[in-house]
Amino acid sequence: MDDPDRPELWTRRRFIVRGLAAGVAAGLMPASFARAASTAQPPMMLERLPRPQELETPVEYLETYDTPNEVFFVRSHFGPPVIDRDAWRLEFQGMVKNPKSFSLRDLRKFPVVTLPATLQCAGNGRSLYSPKVPGVQWLKGGVGNAEWTGVRLRDVLDALRLRPAARHMQSAGFDLPPMPTTPRFVRSIPIERALDPTTLLAFEMNGAPLPVLHGGPCRLIVPGWAGDHWLKWIGRITLQDHEAEGFYMQTGYRISGQDQAGKPPPVTANRVKSLIARPLDNAVMPAGRIVVSGVAFTGTGAVERVEVSLDGGAWVAADLDRQRSPGAWQQWRYTWDSPKAGAHTIAVRATDSAGNTQPDQTPWNKSGYLWNGIDRVRCEVRS
Repeated sequence: MDDPDRPELWTRRRFIVRGLAAGVAAGLMPASFARAASTAQPPMMLERLPRPQELETPVEYLETYDTPNEVFFVRSHFGPPVIDRDAWRLEFQGMVKNPKSFSLRDLRKFPVVTLPATLQCAGNGRSLYSPKVPGVQWLKGGVGNAEWTGVRLRDVLDALRLRPAARHMQSAGFDLPPMPTTPRFVRSIPIERALDPTTLLAFEMNGAPLPVLHGGPCRLIVPGWAGDHWLKWIGRITLQDHEAEGFYMQTGYRISGQDQAGKPPPVTANRVKSLIARPLDNAVMPAGRIVVSGVAFTGTGAVERVEVSLDGGAWVAADLDRQRSPGAWQQWRYTWDSPKAGAHTIAVRATDSAGNTQPDQTPWNKSGYLWNGIDRVRCEVRS
């Protein structure tokens, strides 16, 4: 595959940042100097890795329907490139009759849509597996929900006229690995998923231009599927008759078991999951009425039921908001009347429209993907 990192998109700062990274790799300058050129970390975020920055959303920010951009979790393999939005182009090639490249202005000529969707890192919850697995040790906050604005990928592909043999859509971004021996982050999705009306090329997030940390100027939105498919800084799309080659498609982002080809199956849809955003773990609260609340989501379909258990007791239904769009989370709340003074444990589980219910523990896999075990918090009530 040709390299989509076209020189005309580079800015002077990009050369500086790449030069600093190369200097660090060669041992010519301290890492702290290179980090000074990266985007500053918001003080409220939880840093899971300093370079590239892996920033987790504090749980209390998961209580709102739209996660604010400034506290939305940040995940990438190589860190953000610096791209001139005016010079940016998205190139389509391969099995289309009318190959073409698009600027942001070109994309806006298609019908522009806005839809809410939940983005979750495939490794969210990895730190909860036992025994421990390697990788970024996300707890709960590698997830967020936003209003994404862009154009349907299907509308663009219709204009380019897909060839009948196209079965997969491969995507590559402008982010480059730090070393030539490191594989590029290249992914593909089946053509059916590419043509789904909720799959977008997004250029806005919560009503603002898509921030560079979140893939700006343009990224893929694949509601209901894990974040490895939501390619950031997208620069090239290739329509082809086979899955993408390379480590991140053929080896990475696969889980235990075997698919029809005898390989470990790829990570695709999210598993049903609910999270407690309030009260926080180890909170101390006065006696009286306490509102327990959070969010729940699943891959395909919708969450149909959320239940709360207090101190290992019976599961009781919580109030659950309807799903506003496929692949978007739903808010839930439970009113706890007159709890006794002392220590308590609150647990929550969700069930989706396919009948899947959160397990007590997620079966272990060597990469720590798709944790969806029952969420629990401990708290204390004082009279």
